[in-house]
Amino acid sequence: MSYKILSKKELCANQYELVIDAPYVVRNAKAGQFIILRAEENGERIPLTIADVNKEKGELTIVFMAVGYTTKKLAEYNVGDELVDLAGPLGKPTEIKKYGTVVCLAGGYGAAPCYLISKAFKDAGNKVYMIMGARNKDLIFWQDKMKSACDELFITTDDGSLGEKGFVTQVLERIMNQEKVDYAIAVGPMPMMRAVANMTRDKEIYTEASMNPIMVDGTGMCGACRLTVGGETKFACVDGPDFDAHKIDFDEVINRCKIYKEEEKRRSENCNLLKMTL
Repeated sequence: MSYKILSKKELCANQYELVIDAPYVVRNAKAGQFIILRAEENGERIPLTIADVNKEKGELTIVFMAVGYTTKKLAEYNVGDELVDLAGPLGKPTEIKKYGTVVCLAGGYGAAPCYLISKAFKDAGNKVYMIMGARNKDLIFWQDKMKSACDELFITTDDGSLGEKGFVTQVLERIMNQEKVDYAIAVGPMPMMRAVANMTRDKEIYTEASMNPIMVDGTGMCGACRLTVGGETKFACVDGPDFDAHKIDFDEVINRCKIYKEEEKRRSENCNLLKMTL
């Protein structure tokens, strides 16, 4: 089975969108699920959330930031190139039902999976707010697409270069003070999701976080993506990736995600040196 790249866009600095021919993957794909791919033979397996699907054409859309070895390699691929393999859809889809008022919070490249999630909640009859946050305007993408998937879109940037200056949590707080929020879901950096959980806990708003810890096989066999939820060990790949944010031990999972930072840095530096000598 070939997984050919049908289109490629650089959405913003170092962030890419790939549309891949993957009919067997998208046929059963739902909001909140992910895939695992290998870009080359003997390459590492990396998880990426499903950003969009076109089931009629069998097309899968992924969005990623080129920060590690494999994502940098993936960023070098062009239309017509093929991935070695791609497995999915994996994980449990986001549970979509009519809650009432839903807030989707997207941090950084976490905005991509929020498109399908927000759209599904809106289609289910909810009033949906989307809050996108990034460091600056150059890291905000898919604005028109996100507007179509929600009732109202808010944008925040750390430096105030686009939208409101500040963080997604300040917009969330304002919404919570203005009306009753029935459900919230956060997708993005761990510190952001933890901050959202702390804020909604006081208001007793059911909140989920889409967890993205270290992951290898995606089937629950390796245990790399384990985390503690409500005092119990869970695996993000098969039990999630969405979990009750108020029960997640964020400190534990944040520390575990730092385990291979030095190895990743050395691998990236070695690859850069190799390219310079070729």
